[in-house]
Amino acid sequence: MADESSRELSRLWRILRTVKQMCADRGYELTDEECNISLADFRAHYADESGAPQRTKMAFTARPTDEMMTKYTPIPRPGARNEDLSSQIGLIHVEFANEPSVGIKHLKAFAQLLEEKSYKTGIYVTAAAPTPSALKIIPSVLPTVMEIFKEEDLLVNISRHELVPKHTLLSAEDKKRLLERYRLKETQLPRIRMDDPMARYLGLRRGQVVKIIRKSETAGRYASYRWTI
Repeated sequence: MADESSRELSRLWRILRTVKQMCADRGYELTDEECNISLADFRAHYADESGAPQRTKMAFTARPTDEMMTKYTPIPRPGARNEDLSSQIGLIHVEFANEPSVGIKHLKAFAQLLEEKSYKTGIYVTAAAPTPSALKIIPSVLPTVMEIFKEEDLLVNISRHELVPKHTLLSAEDKKRLLERYRLKETQLPRIRMDDPMARYLGLRRGQVVKIIRKSETAGRYASYRWTI
């Protein structure tokens, strides 16, 4: 039993580190110490007296940096009036499901929490994929963004893999300059799907453009751009 608790503790330690690194990479205010918590500190903070991990204690909230706020601030469209030009990002709240299966009641409760606390984004980490009927709740809470991640998909931080190039979200202003520079419409850019693993990691939204920097034996490094669909 102790060995099983120890394995589960180590597993959830890795998952929490990945989630916090993911939030930091998106632009939320999290320290290196928080993102790279040691196993010993994780055990001290999140295990009960028997050594078993407590998912409910792992929940956390983070606020966006000024740079992230700027990236999510829209720019005025020619001729448009009374546009909401405030930043489309805010507090993010992350919770870890404490039950092996997730249904409608769990996501409804999470959605209600996001609304009550005025969180702009919520990440719900589950042991198993929620039921199809439960997933229908996600579009109903817009403009609040609710994301679902399975624990097994967070055991390793994919962005740290040597074969995964660096992805960086462009601000609306940088996107505008890019399109003007190359005289392109956004629909002419190569595309990246919102369900692409790195798009999910960065929380990319439809219409955003991401810069991808790859290594090249001849050029050293080169950048390409993808439009999120």
